[in-house]
Amino acid sequence: MIRVLIVEDDPMVAEINKSYLKSIKGFTCAGVAANVSDGLALLEENPVDLVLLDIFMPRTNGLEFLADIRKKRKGIDVIIISAASDIEHIKASLRLGAVDYLIKPFEFQRFNSALLKYQKEQEFLKAQAMVNQDELDRLLLKKDIRTAAPPPELPKGLTLPTLRLTIEQIHKMEKDGFSTEELANKVGISRISMRKYLQFLTDIEFVFIKMAYGNVGRPVYKYHLNKGNEDKVKPYMKADDDS
Repeated sequence: MIRVLIVEDDPMVAEINKSYLKSIKGFTCAGVAANVSDGLALLEENPVDLVLLDIFMPRTNGLEFLADIRKKRKGIDVIIISAASDIEHIKASLRLGAVDYLIKPFEFQRFNSALLKYQKEQEFLKAQAMVNQDELDRLLLKKDIRTAAPPPELPKGLTLPTLRLTIEQIHKMEKDGFSTEELANKVGISRISMRKYLQFLTDIEFVFIKMAYGNVGRPVYKYHLNKGNEDKVKPYMKADDDS
């Protein structure tokens, strides 16, 4: 489990980041800090693997926080999440060892991609005592770290006919987005079953989740077709329906 500290002075953004984090398997929130001093205190009290760090905060900014943990040689990785989009802040963050940089406002898809990429890299590094040049190049050049694999198969419990119906309905509903329940009703399966299909389609980045706020009540998660990534489901459409 990757332990994540959120350092963010905007309570709403911190809560959104925490909610996003909870939806990704393999990650747990180790704490939330509204400023650098509280963040440093939490690091001393709790084991942390990764920090989601804002730059613009009261008194001390996030880059000073990042410089401090580098100075102390703490084995902690940092992903910057900031409204700062100027090159100087970005270059300074990368020089200090930030592993990724998300510019606010961002979509869940980009957040999800950053964390899953980090997770894959950590799994790869933990599994290796030594690497060859080709393996290292694939890691440093941000390519997928994988060995040769057979053509993809649908995850267990998913069937090709239902997947085809699901994709057909997604294309019909993609304009305004859709909830799990709305799509399940259109396809004619249970919400629990539909969650499995949507988790699969999210994992391959065919769809992405966006938080929608209504006039009252809690925010609602809506799925949207990830235009430009529609080809990612095609290899699975040829899978044998034997699950």
